[in-house]
Amino acid sequence: MQNFPWLTVLVAAPAVGALVVWLVPGPVRRHARQIAIGWSVVVLAVGVAMATQFDTGGGYQFVERYCWVPQFGIQYYLGVNGIGLLLILLSLLLVPLVLLAATKEQSTPSRQAHYAALVLVLETFMVAVFAARDVFVFYVLFEAMLIPVYFLIGSFGGENRRPAALKFLLYSLAGGLIMLAGVIAVWTQGPQGEQGFSLDALTGYEWGSVTEERLIFLSFFVAFAIKAPMYPVHTWLPDAAQAAKPGTSVLLVGVLDKVGTFGMIALCLPMFPNAARWAAPVVIALAVISIFWGAFLALGQTDILRMIAYTSVSHFGFIVLGIFAFTQTAAVGSSFYMVNHGLSTGALFLLAGFLIAKRGTQDMTQMGPGLQRTTPALAGTFLVVGLSAVALPGLSTFVSEFMVMAGTYQTHRWWAIISALGVIMAALYILLAYQKIFTGPKREDLTGVRDLSLREAWVVGPLIALMLVLGFYPAPALNTLKEPASDVLSVVDGARAPVAVLPDSSDQEGGE
Repeated sequence: MQNFPWLTVLVAAPAVGALVVWLVPGPVRRHARQIAIGWSVVVLAVGVAMATQFDTGGGYQFVERYCWVPQFGIQYYLGVNGIGLLLILLSLLLVPLVLLAATKEQSTPSRQAHYAALVLVLETFMVAVFAARDVFVFYVLFEAMLIPVYFLIGSFGGENRRPAALKFLLYSLAGGLIMLAGVIAVWTQGPQGEQGFSLDALTGYEWGSVTEERLIFLSFFVAFAIKAPMYPVHTWLPDAAQAAKPGTSVLLVGVLDKVGTFGMIALCLPMFPNAARWAAPVVIALAVISIFWGAFLALGQTDILRMIAYTSVSHFGFIVLGIFAFTQTAAVGSSFYMVNHGLSTGALFLLAGFLIAKRGTQDMTQMGPGLQRTTPALAGTFLVVGLSAVALPGLSTFVSEFMVMAGTYQTHRWWAIISALGVIMAALYILLAYQKIFTGPKREDLTGVRDLSLREAWVVGPLIALMLVLGFYPAPALNTLKEPASDVLSVVDGARAPVAVLPDSSDQEGGE
């Protein structure tokens, strides 16, 4: 089944589903959400079927390669390694859950169809960007996914949705324009020919000069840092998450932001290994700042969606730290962290949406205290998901966070020790949020608040189950990620320039 066009089917199917949802006649339109859910479940089943054919030791697989614009070396070139496969599966899982959770995102059948169709269009772009092996195609998808997100925030968000959508768009377009300069430079200074944008030809490519490689690297890295988001280009995220509906934030933070960190490990490191080693000290410092800056600001928030957004800034700091530590353990941990962050943060946003619907406010101080006396199932679920974000042993995030810190300790001992303090801050912002909402004496107006419904349990249940399974038995996922990490590090380790280390680094070699 390796010759079957799995990736093309996964890219095209959600787009076809979006068209179907948009074109359904008036009487049927009130069922647009159900149609979209059913369609997305079928797409998920196809993705799972593809995953069963994946060979963990086989490099890039399900490859589809056709010449598109030969004059510029642009190809329709798709393929996935272990990292891309798991991120695609994460995307396919979250879409039906978001659609199932979204009962009050729209006021009319027409708006319901519009919302569901935009989510399916976004699913097409999410799958395609994690499978793209042509740099030009990757750039086009990187920019195109802004369109459905902009309308999901601006049309279906809450208060201040339009300024937040505009800020998101401006930040993302600024990063995209910087990246475009790098894409043009890749064409003019790269291998050119019919494979001029192919990642195969660009991996380990000998650029004309040190300065040239560094400048092109920076053009890609800045775009990915904005998308990730990293300090200090992260300020668009809290505004977007606060204004967007929780379902939109699930896809925005749970999947789309991973395009930034995915781009770092899949494009920046193999294409510009010397520049990556040169930039590593500054990137690691910014990653550690992100860990503490995001956690510190999360502690001061009363808006639950804004709080979760800042926790993600902190978590992305761990992911970037592991990528630029240049060790096998840290690289696998960072890749696994991308998946686990999508599970835990996606569940947090979904639970936040349920809380907002039940209490009519995003202010945590107005949601409680004492809500656990009325909604014990919701309180327990929130606590389990929150503890996953804190990296409690037994839950999947612990494995990835431990691997990032252990791998970083091999090459940057003191940075690893310092970053570990971020775990303490994570416990604070999660437990304080839980205390504000659920513990303490029950307020009189909480008596009629309904507990977690069956539909809501079906939304978060699969995510919690995966957190537990991957927490106790992460081996299948780690085996899937091991070879991609080794491939990237082999390119970085073979770079001409000496490893750029921070003053507190040990003498150990990264990745050994």
